[in-house]
Amino acid sequence: MKQKKPTRSTITNKKARFDYDIKTEYLAGIVLNGPETKSLRFSRGSLRGAFVTIKNGEAWLNNLQIMPMNTNAAHLTEDQQTRARKLLLKRRELADIIAAKDQGNAIVPLALLTKGRYIKVRIATAKGKKAYDKRAKIKERDTHRDAKRDLKKYQ
Repeated sequence: MKQKKPTRSTITNKKARFDYDIKTEYLAGIVLNGPETKSLRFSRGSLRGAFVTIKNGEAWLNNLQIMPMNTNAAHLTEDQQTRARKLLLKRRELADIIAAKDQGNAIVPLALLTKGRYIKVRIATAKGKKAYDKRAKIKERDTHRDAKRDLKKYQ
């Protein structure tokens, strides 16, 4: 049976923009093996709960969930689905990220996307939002939605 060609896959971390105030975004490569690459090309991954750590001057993406395809299910065990994966960044970008981390910012993954034949991770330095900031954002969004609805009703 012939499989469909993978489309330009984008896996997003929807909670990141709600939970964090995004400062600077970076595009990083990621080290994967064959079955993981195929699964991500078919959008079989999740960034929910994923985070970036710095160890020995290298960036690592932890908790990226990659669900195996039916054809390669035997290759990915439960531990391998969420293993730490190395991120490929330029020295200057890595230095900027480490400096931001030292200032108390978090490093969060925003999206997984394909660029040509490569799979990239969009990461960002961010500051965590307080609960009242989130409530204010929700209230602002609701009032904006109500205003649009009223405007549409009277046109």
